[in-house]
Amino acid sequence: MWLAAKYPDRVKSLSLHSGWHKSDAYLKAVLNGWQVMAKSIYNMPEAMIQALFPWCFTPELYLQKPDYIKALCDFTRSRPKQSVDAFMQQSDAVINHDAEAQLGKIRAPTQITFGRHDVVCSPRFADPLKNGIKNSELHIFEDCSHAGLYENVPAFNEKTLEFLRKQVG
Repeated sequence: MWLAAKYPDRVKSLSLHSGWHKSDAYLKAVLNGWQVMAKSIYNMPEAMIQALFPWCFTPELYLQKPDYIKALCDFTRSRPKQSVDAFMQQSDAVINHDAEAQLGKIRAPTQITFGRHDVVCSPRFADPLKNGIKNSELHIFEDCSHAGLYENVPAFNEKTLEFLRKQVG
C-alpha cells in the first residue's frame, strides 16, 4: 500500500490479501497476545505454529487435512529462524500500521481478498479498502481464514491469476 501510494508510477498492479488500512483495537489485542506468546516460547517457528497458525487456518483444515497442517509445520520449522526481537519489531509495525490517508493515492488496479473466517484481518476491513482505493476489486474466499493461499490453493491461485492476467498489456 505504501509503495503504491508513494510511487504510483512504479506499481502496475497491487494485490492485498488479508490486508487492512489501519490497525484497530481488536487487531492490536491479538498482536499483543502473539507478542506475549513469542516472548514466552522464545522460539519463533514454534510460536508461529502454536500461537499464530490457529488464527490463520480454519478448524475444518485442521480436522480434514491433519497431514497438510503437519507439512506446513514442518515447512515452518525448516526455514531460517526469525529472532524474537525481529518478530517484536515486525509485530510493532503491524500494531502501528495506519495507511488510511494513503489509500486515495493508490492508482494501480488493486485486488483485495479476504477469507470469510479470518478473525484477525477479517472482511471488516473490506469496505474501507474497497472504498478508499478507487480502481479495486474485492473477493471473499468463503471457506478460508487468514491464509487463503494455503487453505484453498486452487481457488486462491485462480482468482489471483485472473486478476494478474487482466493487468498484462
